[in-house]
Amino acid sequence: MNTPPTHPAHAPGRLLLVPVSLSEQDWPGFLPAQAWQEVSHIRHFVVETPKAARAQLKRLAHPGPIAELDIQALPAEAGQDALDALLRPALAGHDIGLMSDAGCPAVADPGARLVARAHEAGIRVTPLVGPSSILLALMGSGLNGQSFAFNGYLPVQDGARDTALRTLEDESRRLSRTQIFIETPYRNERLFAALLKVCRPDTRLCVARNLTGSGEFILTRSIAQWRKHTPPELARQPALFLLLGADR
Repeated sequence: MNTPPTHPAHAPGRLLLVPVSLSEQDWPGFLPAQAWQEVSHIRHFVVETPKAARAQLKRLAHPGPIAELDIQALPAEAGQDALDALLRPALAGHDIGLMSDAGCPAVADPGARLVARAHEAGIRVTPLVGPSSILLALMGSGLNGQSFAFNGYLPVQDGARDTALRTLEDESRRLSRTQIFIETPYRNERLFAALLKVCRPDTRLCVARNLTGSGEFILTRSIAQWRKHTPPELARQPALFLLLGADR
């Protein structure tokens, strides 16, 4: 049964979606002042990882003592009762901040389940402006921003991964759709090598590494061009890969 929690007599608080840094920047480098003002008043947070959230709140220069904030982890497989418990402060009239470990919450992130439950409970959802690695990479790629898909992680096994790459490339070519995906940083080099092996020479590939950080790198080339150059440094660094197959 999917019955929303009972509404209190007073107005509920909001669920604010709080973007955080993608790198080591302090808050003025990635968050508008108006969004920071909103965050500075929040005392209840639902987060991906409490340790990472505390570090991000320090980077955000949250004015409250971090140790005194209510910081709750969102379970990986949170059920309805767990979600309702996390939303209880909002039903009592307090704002809640939802945070991912990096970037925007609820985009390629399990926080979407909490957002959905907030809508069911009649809690106002307020997204704040901030960095999204997916959108920053797409903006900087020069690939099709009218039609795109984020595919998360590809299979780890070589054969399944190569099959997935061929499928994504074919769909990209047929639909003129930019395909976006990521890999665990220590496997970035393997994925890049697979892209050069599997994809067609005229397919365009963008590599976006360390977005907003000191080692930021965004470059789009055809597969044929990438094969002629020294591979970018990708080992153990956060990166996104975007490809767009050439129309035939």
